[in-house]
Amino acid sequence: MSLTVSQAMMLLKEHQLLVQSYDISEDMQFQKLAYDSRKVEAKTLFFCKGAFVLDYLEMAKKQGASAYVAQTYYPDVALPALIVSDVQKALAVLSAAFYDYPQNKLAIIAITGTKGKTTTGYLAYNILKEATKSKTALFSTIDRIVGPEKKDCFKSDLTTPESLDLFHDMYQAVANGMTHLVMEVSSQAYKKNRVYGLKYDVGIFLNISSDHIGANEHPDFADYLYCKEQLLRNARKCIINAQSAYFDELYDVAKSSCGADNVYSFARKGVQQKVDVLFSGALENLSHSQLEVQSISSKAKSLTQLDGSYDLSVPGDYNESNALAALLATNLLIADNNAAKKALANTHIPGRMEIIASQSHGTVYVDYAHNYASLKALLVFLKQQNPNALITVVLSSAGNKGLSRRADLGKALNEEAMKVILTTDDPGFEDPHDINQEIRAQIITENIEISEILDRCLAIKQAIQTSKAGDVIVLAGKGEDPYQKIKGEDVFYAGDVKVAKDIIEELEK
Repeated sequence: MSLTVSQAMMLLKEHQLLVQSYDISEDMQFQKLAYDSRKVEAKTLFFCKGAFVLDYLEMAKKQGASAYVAQTYYPDVALPALIVSDVQKALAVLSAAFYDYPQNKLAIIAITGTKGKTTTGYLAYNILKEATKSKTALFSTIDRIVGPEKKDCFKSDLTTPESLDLFHDMYQAVANGMTHLVMEVSSQAYKKNRVYGLKYDVGIFLNISSDHIGANEHPDFADYLYCKEQLLRNARKCIINAQSAYFDELYDVAKSSCGADNVYSFARKGVQQKVDVLFSGALENLSHSQLEVQSISSKAKSLTQLDGSYDLSVPGDYNESNALAALLATNLLIADNNAAKKALANTHIPGRMEIIASQSHGTVYVDYAHNYASLKALLVFLKQQNPNALITVVLSSAGNKGLSRRADLGKALNEEAMKVILTTDDPGFEDPHDINQEIRAQIITENIEISEILDRCLAIKQAIQTSKAGDVIVLAGKGEDPYQKIKGEDVFYAGDVKVAKDIIEELEK
């Protein structure tokens, strides 16, 4: 892997990004790209991006950087420079070239939505993994899987990684023999140009509701929606949940991008809207459900091995639409009904609707629900399945981002919860008590019991210990995240599943 300066300049000019160059030698060749000065070595092209300070460039120079790419020229640092109009776009363009365009060697399904991305991603991944005999990679909020070996699976830092890391992992997946990739694409990936120039074989739009609005994310909902829509503009075929808000706008965006013949819509049976595929839940309980699929339009009917009945291992009626999206997307790439049926019946998604039963302290449900839509859907489903149960919810909200979530979580709790324990969930540089006060301000229903225990392990213990057989405890937000983000540090945390299991074991000795 290498990149010459002439190749870099040509690509930057092609994308109208190059503003000026300083002291660049035409025979310069780069053996590495980096945006972290600690990872710089000889013959590295360094990118000055993000929360950049000049000390980072000085460090990069000391460690052997040959040149840098930036939006500002730094004459006091005697180092060749490529000055660009957008360093994030430049990083994406040059990273793709450096790794020899690995995206062109993979069939890619990309997924966006306010909720359900990870569930849909795992379901699609497992279908393709079965159909391709383990030649499918996964880039998700939880894991990145770039090959068939244990060493090829590692925890994700971001839903959609920085472009340099994204193309590196694609390159590694191709080197490991992968032929397909399922990836989540966040709104921030488009906001920050992490996926600039990337095209997908199939793009899935699940839903949209207010989220990720704040000083460090999207300034308003219009910007959030616009960024989400970019996935539809960059897919060769699109799948859209017709029950999503703004469906007509989403459909028009997709149609203008890839043509009406390549846009597939779906909805739950009974929805009064013309769609390509309908689904229904023939059986719904707390351990699994049965999905019934029916093609409606002629283009959907032309697909093979789509219609029929599928057992779904992920409980929750709200997960049936996720399963349908995964089923339809994978069918557009590989129509393998046996693989689909086997995968949907056996998929396990870490931290999503994990069920932990106890003998005398109720049943614990661990789920990543962290916004109004996902928490509301989860609590409604659990109340339907447990009409006489006391439902206790343990949660908080992340600090320094998604500020609108706090009021939204409070609204969902106000509508559906019976007992709430507010705790800590990645507070960042904020005081978790202050975050909880914003959630609490929205809980105005008088008969909801509310308390606060900032130690998350103790909060979970209190919820389980005070519950009895038949009760339900919901641990929302963290899932199996192995750390808490506190004041710039990743502080070890065992994860809600492990904590709950250990507490139940201790209580029932």
